[in-house]
Amino acid sequence: MRKINSAISKASNKAVDELISEYKALIEDAEALIEATEGHVDDAIKTVRSKALKTLAATKESIANFEGVVIDKAKSAAKDTDNFVHRNPWESVGVAAGLGLIVGLFIRGR
Repeated sequence: MRKINSAISKASNKAVDELISEYKALIEDAEALIEATEGHVDDAIKTVRSKALKTLAATKESIANFEGVVIDKAKSAAKDTDNFVHRNPWESVGVAAGLGLIVGLFIRGR
């Protein structure tokens, strides 16, 4: 059961890491676009650039906070699951068997 819990934890961490890295790439692309317009003297472009830079700064901070919170919650959920499995091994086996049966029925139905 510990291996299963570890695999679930790794999978959820990987998904979160991929999502965060995609947002970071998006931010980098937006910053590059903003920098490309740096030489323009039009007031409208300056206003949009300024607003975009402020939004990007706020987004970076939000992503950093989100990343920390999600990682903490994932670790907590993995620890709670591990504790539950160790306190209730037979219930855990029953739940796993039931889920396996349901998945098997769905697969067979196709």
